[in-house]
Amino acid sequence: MSQFDVTVIGSGPGGYVAAIRAAQLGFKTAIIEKYSTLGGTCLNVGCIPSKALLDSSEHFEKAKHDFANHGIIINEPTADIARMIARKNEVVDQTTKGINFLMDKNKITVFEGLGSFESATQIKVSKNDGSSEVIESKYTIIATGSKPSSLPFINLDKERIITSTEALNLKEIPKHLVVIGGGVIGLELGSVYLRLGSQVTVVEFMDKIIPGMDGSLSKELQKVLRKQGMKFELSTAVSAVERNGDSVKVTAKNKKGEEVNFEGDYVLVSVGRRPYTDGLGLEKAGVELDERGRVKTNDHLQTNVSNIYAIGDVIKGAMLAHKAEEEGTLVAEILAGQKPHINYNLIPGVVYTWPEVAGVGKTEEQLKEEGVAYKVGSFPMRALGRSRASGDTDGFVKIIADEKTDEVLGFHMIGARAADLIAEGVIAMEFRASAEDIARSSHAHPTYAEAVKEAALDATGKRSIHM
Repeated sequence: MSQFDVTVIGSGPGGYVAAIRAAQLGFKTAIIEKYSTLGGTCLNVGCIPSKALLDSSEHFEKAKHDFANHGIIINEPTADIARMIARKNEVVDQTTKGINFLMDKNKITVFEGLGSFESATQIKVSKNDGSSEVIESKYTIIATGSKPSSLPFINLDKERIITSTEALNLKEIPKHLVVIGGGVIGLELGSVYLRLGSQVTVVEFMDKIIPGMDGSLSKELQKVLRKQGMKFELSTAVSAVERNGDSVKVTAKNKKGEEVNFEGDYVLVSVGRRPYTDGLGLEKAGVELDERGRVKTNDHLQTNVSNIYAIGDVIKGAMLAHKAEEEGTLVAEILAGQKPHINYNLIPGVVYTWPEVAGVGKTEEQLKEEGVAYKVGSFPMRALGRSRASGDTDGFVKIIADEKTDEVLGFHMIGARAADLIAEGVIAMEFRASAEDIARSSHAHPTYAEAVKEAALDATGKRSIHM
């Protein structure tokens, strides 16, 4: 029987990062993945492929609508969805092969098959050829991630009634895509097909989109997406989804209690994700789940079984790849006797629409609920020379600081490259910077980042220079 110090079940961003860090720290490490490629949901059917399609569709959108403004005259472009999907697959293939390289580089043993507990220290690997083997591990890290959720009355046929996985591999551009759910995944994939010519209708139960983010970002993103042509039906509860041939009808009730119907050729069900523990055999190891089906852990991400840990989407908290990566590193370092930490308040959230949306720290709504006295500084992207030069004038940067101490409590933005700019907010808040600290830091001109400095100036006493 093969023996290891650390075995990771699941090779997504949390799992493979945990394995690499464990190997770096001198542990004999194994990783178990049931699929034929490493990388989990994120690399195969999530973050990476969706961003590839978002980039391709954004190029198409600019060619169709923006090139002429820049003096670039071309024939009317057409979208080749097959080539876009093929390019997306090439990006995924390159990325997953990179993970294989990292496993070899760090001398991590890779097992392809379904990993399930036989006991707290023994794991059975059921391989795709029907064979199996049992390995022994001193420590195990569960990193099995999540799967798309649905609603109990929806029959996901994965042809016309689809999840995000199928939306990444459509063979045609929908005429009318109905998206159930106004969260990150629905808006991103809705944006892809909106740009390619689909009519897109978002049906959301809540009274706003991206409900977990600062309310000002929700309002601005809805305004911008509506301007792009996306339609929204908020405070609307879906009650039935029925397919008839190539047509799908969604039945719902609006906020007035009236029955409304939406008919499209595709329906994307994007109502969140659920922790994936199927087939793990947790009961054999004695590992407990919480009331929502997540693996229960303590502050050190240790389960009730002392040598078994869990990270990422399978435990509580935001279902984000970078959160899982931080947790994977944390567990490996705890096992090595180090004392790492994660500040969960400073895990940024990003929506990769265009403009991009990003936020970290407290929202205004949270601070009001907590009774914290705060001040707000903001700056519109349209006031930047860099934004006018590129034509990306939608959005703003918003900085929330403590009213007395000036410490930055929240950092929220919508605009070009917000996904990259949010790192400035994370670093500032990790070092407990004040708005004044950011305001007095030189920002290169002309850049989108100048909006951060201007928002900080505004927060320190309405000192913004360019507004």
